[in-house]
Amino acid sequence: MNNNTELSQNQYADHELIKKFPGFTNHYVKVNGLSLHYIDGGSGETLICLPGWPQTFYSYHPIASELAKVFRVIVVDIRGMGSSEKTDSGYDKKTMATDILELIQQLGLSKVHLLGHDIGGMVAMSFAFNYPEFTDKLIVADGAHPSEGMMQMPLMPASGTFNEKMDANMPYAWWMGFNQVKELPEKILEGRFQYLLDWLFQYVMIDESKMTSFDRAVYASVYNEAKNIRASNAWYQSFAQDIEDAKIYQPLSMPVLGIGSYVSYNYMKAGLPYVAKDVNVVGILDSGHYMFEEQPKQVLDAVFNFLAL
Repeated sequence: MNNNTELSQNQYADHELIKKFPGFTNHYVKVNGLSLHYIDGGSGETLICLPGWPQTFYSYHPIASELAKVFRVIVVDIRGMGSSEKTDSGYDKKTMATDILELIQQLGLSKVHLLGHDIGGMVAMSFAFNYPEFTDKLIVADGAHPSEGMMQMPLMPASGTFNEKMDANMPYAWWMGFNQVKELPEKILEGRFQYLLDWLFQYVMIDESKMTSFDRAVYASVYNEAKNIRASNAWYQSFAQDIEDAKIYQPLSMPVLGIGSYVSYNYMKAGLPYVAKDVNVVGILDSGHYMFEEQPKQVLDAVFNFLAL
């Protein structure tokens, strides 16, 4: 690697990206047999924030500083993400929830709020199912725990529905299948992940310009590496185990908020009441999947209103 490349990559390192989070600090801790990276800022009740695919802790930069004015905010690179360790196994959401449990126990916390987006929402829900005594309130943004409904997702898109933007009524998420394939995705995408990112952001966002070129470069710098692609795909390859685990979970009793984009709102509104007793679902219908970037103020309003109750 030449000096120019090293300098270029350095701007995407944790110690540089933390500058986008005023008042936050980087931390690395050993939990559940692996090393996790997280950032910590603010004070008050603790809000654990979990990101999704194909992003990292950096995805919370549009909202973290505002959240930290009221809460102690801890944003975690979940197992296999960012600077956290890429283990050979343990990507079922129950094990990943245990990672978070051990983190909060090491921090001396007794009960926390959780906010999870996408895959992070799945882990947050698993945490609430398995460790309700540690869960105060739960927020899931465009991501709920894997369920048997996933088995009905189409292999082929319905005629006329697979266009430039994702169809809200007939969404076609082909990557759910692609990411099930072992070893091939990293061979295809290593060093080329930017192509997937650009296509994905165009497809699932209403205004993809809200995902800046710098944002995209941050995520490409991570997911260009084969080991990181392999680990992130393992989140998807564990869905079958997650679905089996869910069969024995009892409905959540703590307050639950679902925040849905134009793609997921109707699905979350229909599905969450089956797994939670005290649930409210709000729609941010002028946003696609990456709502922190597209509509951060609406996300913040929903989170603050819910946690203030």
